[in-house]
Amino acid sequence: MSQKVAIITGAAGGMGKAFVTKLMADGYHVAGFDISQAGLDDLAKEHGASFLGLRVDLTDPDAVAASFAQVVKAFGGLDILVNNAGTCFMSEFPNIPADEFKQQMALNFETAFHCCQNAVPLMLQRDGVKKIINISSNGAYNFDVFDPPPYRASKAALDTLTKDLARRYATDKICVNSIAPAMTETPLFGVLSDEVLANAIAQMPHGHAMQPEQIAGWVSFLAGPMGDVSSGNVFILNQGRDVR
Repeated sequence: MSQKVAIITGAAGGMGKAFVTKLMADGYHVAGFDISQAGLDDLAKEHGASFLGLRVDLTDPDAVAASFAQVVKAFGGLDILVNNAGTCFMSEFPNIPADEFKQQMALNFETAFHCCQNAVPLMLQRDGVKKIINISSNGAYNFDVFDPPPYRASKAALDTLTKDLARRYATDKICVNSIAPAMTETPLFGVLSDEVLANAIAQMPHGHAMQPEQIAGWVSFLAGPMGDVSSGNVFILNQGRDVR
């Protein structure tokens, strides 16, 4: 059986690096998409020839398509897509600039949409069960914490895409799921004030934020054979903070 191929967007970020490390350890060829060339270079030094780092502006559909073509040229196809790229802008409603709203939706939803558009035709050419894993957020479901409306909306849109594609491609053996973590320790903590961060962590039942490696374990599970039976689900990871 040939080695499976995974694409991870936002690969040089906090969670992205953990996803790359875990899927590489699981034996996949991994292509990482990110805007940070320095971050990609560090990953390439760490992981060697089975890792392909591609600097790409994921908000540019043409650049996304070209990057998918490079992955196929390098590794021969695609089995797994992890849509991880995203960010959170913290302007308070209603004082959210129009450009910020557009950028939030573009980074958190449109990038994943265009990646799925490119991934599905490639996956239809592969044998076995293929996987799309969208990294959403508990913020799409818990309205008691700080997340601003555009961020929540972008992640809710992503989860709707998950459910649509899961149903649409079920008989083609493409499983599509979302993982929706609550507070996870990544560089995005830097956009929060000390007070907001402390209050948010205080709401976590275990008294601390989750770690990227813990989320990577869920990505690994869904990407692997045990994940073949799940599609159309949103897995909320929040230590039991809000059970709904």
